[in-house]
Amino acid sequence: MSWVLIASGLWVLAATAVAFLPMRTQYAPGLFLLVVAPILMYFLAKEHGAVVFALALAAFLSMFRRPLTYFARRMLGRQSEPRE
Repeated sequence: MSWVLIASGLWVLAATAVAFLPMRTQYAPGLFLLVVAPILMYFLAKEHGAVVFALALAAFLSMFRRPLTYFARRMLGRQSEPRE
């Protein structure tokens, strides 16, 4: 098993552990996971191909859809909509 698959598996376990934390304590580890994920996906694509990258990207976008939407709105200068 390649090192990037092991690192990705550990990333998934860390993301699961962060999800169990109270919301106010999720920000710092969640931001770290958000930054590390594209690096891991790059190495996944490099070692295992485009199909594995596409699956990882779909999972990443599914998990971080709200923070990514928030950051995209901030970059475009729009106000973020309140959560329902």
